[in-house]
Amino acid sequence: MSNQRTIVLITFLMGSSLFLETAFSAPPTRKFDAPGSPPFTQLKPGMNPPTDADGNFVIGPNYSPAPERKMVNSVPQGKVRQFTMDSKDGKLLNPGIARNVFGKVDPKNPKTLIVETHQMDYKRKITVYIPAQYVMGTEAPFIIMHDGPKGKPNMTLPHILDNLIAQKRVPAMVAIMMANGGGDAQGHQRGKEYDTMSGLFAEYIETEVLPLVEKNCKVKLTKDPDGRAAMGSSSGGSAALIMAWYRTDLYHRVLTTSGTFVNQQWPFNLETPDGAWGFHNKLIAETPKKPIRLFMAVGDRDLLNPNVMRDDMHDWVEANNRMAQVLKAKGYHYQYLYCQNSGHGVGNAKTEFLPHALEWVWNGYAPRKKK
Repeated sequence: MSNQRTIVLITFLMGSSLFLETAFSAPPTRKFDAPGSPPFTQLKPGMNPPTDADGNFVIGPNYSPAPERKMVNSVPQGKVRQFTMDSKDGKLLNPGIARNVFGKVDPKNPKTLIVETHQMDYKRKITVYIPAQYVMGTEAPFIIMHDGPKGKPNMTLPHILDNLIAQKRVPAMVAIMMANGGGDAQGHQRGKEYDTMSGLFAEYIETEVLPLVEKNCKVKLTKDPDGRAAMGSSSGGSAALIMAWYRTDLYHRVLTTSGTFVNQQWPFNLETPDGAWGFHNKLIAETPKKPIRLFMAVGDRDLLNPNVMRDDMHDWVEANNRMAQVLKAKGYHYQYLYCQNSGHGVGNAKTEFLPHALEWVWNGYAPRKKK
């Protein structure tokens, strides 16, 4: 079926040509040196920035998958375990929600949508990587990955960590790959988990997920926030930063790709009326610097106004550019990659830079000495 026929069919099903226009139109290509952009250092194709450097870098337009993505027989291989969580057994995020139809702009508040939802139960797959170097009974650093597999394990991250750990480029960490609760954006469980500007999701992970990881996988996880990282793409990326921002006592290290630092929060909250757009619009500039180390990447064809709100707070490229500017002004350790010839999720570029990004995020880590 052609793209045009697909749009016509879904327009009929959804009853919203405006929604479809924004959902299916290809975003424009944005230049890294456009007016208002932060200053960038352009790298040669195939190069990554130094692992100890902060700042803004342009990569691409061609990419080659990093060799660390492949399993190497001579490298110790970690174990991967899976278990399932049922929302009915939880407290903080029980029950879940799902929307009936895509929302309409609130005529009294153009920054939010009126969305009809219904309650639902859901199950969440938890996939856990345990490095071969882990010593039973010791506390391990770890990384949370949002939008983890809902079925069989995806071995990309485990293979990368096997190789980086063996090369002593990152600590021997546990990786906890968490599937989302379902759906996307306003009115769905994934949107509630990832786009809500609060410490709720971090608290859910702390009190309901991590104890099950320790029990089911026979590991002990560090309480040191400097030994804890969160990563994700799109809303999963904004969720990673939200966790560290609101619970800096729990997380210090964040890795994002196409971070949804836009106005996606629902329901509307008067305390954070711009959703994650508020990070670069207000919060970072007006809050004392926090001990957060942040990696970001965005595509030059990343999303632009993908819904009906038209509030000038839904441009992913502008949002990430603004993040870089405010982080630099505030003195944060951050690294920002502008990926040429790449769209939302920067999948082609990520195959090349993800091992580097993990190494950069963990740069400077040292296990906390026990008193």
